[in-house]
Amino acid sequence: SGGQKQRVAIARAMASKPKVLLADEPTGALDSKTSLEIMEIMQSLNKKGITIVLVTHESDIAEYGNRIIHMKDGKIIKDLK
Repeated sequence: SGGQKQRVAIARAMASKPKVLLADEPTGALDSKTSLEIMEIMQSLNKKGITIVLVTHESDIAEYGNRIIHMKDGKIIKDLK
């Protein structure tokens, strides 16, 4: 399933013990329940000290972030810290 693929991708990325994890639309093709599970994993990693840069078009997913930067046409239009 899509959720299992995302979990495997996260595990694979974490194998090298990175300080930063880049996530491009990690919940894009998932149902809402699985999306929340993936975001819980992301929050857990962040609490362990891993910086996560996540790109999403979904405002409810963005709300999980500690800092939300809105962009339009390649320019920052809002930076919520």
